[in-house]
Amino acid sequence: MVETIEKINSAVNDFAWGPFMLVLLVGTGIYLSVRTGFPQVGRFKFIWRNTFGSLFRKGETKDGDKKNLTPFQAVTTALASTVGTGNIAGVTGAIFVGGPGAVFWMWFAAFFGMVTKFAEIVLAMKYREKDEKGAYEGGPMYYIKNGLGKNWMWLAVIFSIFGGLASFGIGNIAQSSEISGALNSLFGVTPLVAGIILAVIVALIIIGGIKSIGTVTSYIVPFMSIFYIIAGIFVIILKITQIPAMFALIFREAFSFKAIEGGFMGIVIMNAMKQGFARGVFSNEAGLGSAPIAHAASTTKEPVKQGMWGVFEVFVDTIVICSITCFAVLLSGIYQADGGVSAFGSKGAAAAAAFNQILPGTIGGTVIQISLLFFALSTILGWSYYGEKCWGFITNNNKIVNWVYKIIFIIMCVVGATGSGTLMWDISDTLNGLMAIPNLIALLFLSKVVADEIKAYFAAHPKDEK
Repeated sequence: MVETIEKINSAVNDFAWGPFMLVLLVGTGIYLSVRTGFPQVGRFKFIWRNTFGSLFRKGETKDGDKKNLTPFQAVTTALASTVGTGNIAGVTGAIFVGGPGAVFWMWFAAFFGMVTKFAEIVLAMKYREKDEKGAYEGGPMYYIKNGLGKNWMWLAVIFSIFGGLASFGIGNIAQSSEISGALNSLFGVTPLVAGIILAVIVALIIIGGIKSIGTVTSYIVPFMSIFYIIAGIFVIILKITQIPAMFALIFREAFSFKAIEGGFMGIVIMNAMKQGFARGVFSNEAGLGSAPIAHAASTTKEPVKQGMWGVFEVFVDTIVICSITCFAVLLSGIYQADGGVSAFGSKGAAAAAAFNQILPGTIGGTVIQISLLFFALSTILGWSYYGEKCWGFITNNNKIVNWVYKIIFIIMCVVGATGSGTLMWDISDTLNGLMAIPNLIALLFLSKVVADEIKAYFAAHPKDEK
């Protein structure tokens, strides 16, 4: 029975993360970029000023709002779920399988994914609703229902089911397993104890709702990102003379049409594209529809201004954090090891080996373990909210269902930490990919709305054009 389920899931997974879906994901980003006038380039100054630049200005958020998030809390909650183990283990695996060229195609997908996530957030803000307590709620299920119309309600429900189920696997079990491994490596904590500690921490945070999650992630995300970026800077400094050759390798392999072991010409570029697209999208989640659920809870009134944070998110997640992992793997040369990832035991261990080879002593491995610990914890917190909103949409925010979901989610922390639920992880990975289908349909049909929102915003705020 289990083997049959595994085979069925494997077949569906091949479609969910296969060439057709990856082309659709990136293709949607290209179409939206053209339709909206490439805001990731033409509006770069505006984006920078209203994202990173706004962090140094006071008085831009309603901190007294007890039910909703400040714009910064919204973006850190979204980043909490996107910056996860995929930024380390995922991209490491992509290079081992797809070669150095996969890095270029990861960047390519991220460039257009910036607009995909921007569009998701704009629509989530425009079509969001308020619950009976005055808290905002939104996401793909709401812009499908309110943007496409109630006749499309079935598509909104499908998205919610996929998202709700995926929250237990990709958003919990996979991350709990990494946390367990990190705690064991750093402090010798047993898996069961690690699971119980994690469950208690998660329970204390998610029971407080989105405001509690947003507050915690607003501290965790900046710390963990800066910590990993500093490590990456040291990697670059220590290998500075090899940087030009590394970039040459990335671009050369990205367009290599040579054959591998007697395969047909072009197999290298196809493999690099598939791995780069898949790991890039998996990491920054552009097109999956998860992040706009968090952004919809922001106190911001202007959809376009909040949407710009989506561009910032993809930039930080993929262009910065994923690239650091890629640079370490390429500059260390470990991707050429005989036996591939299996020579190191796991993708995370391979990444640790890369950092260890460049940084003094065993500092590199410690950096990876600490990063995995915080990356995974933040992902659990972000996805707990996504799952809650998905099940809430289906059940009309039934309080009993909400509490049952939170209890199960907390228990899953122990399940993941003790190494159980591999099949659940695989199934959730598939569901995670399937989430993109209803979301992409909505994005394509509502692309005119996004373009109109941009035009209307800059017409009403001509100073922002400068």
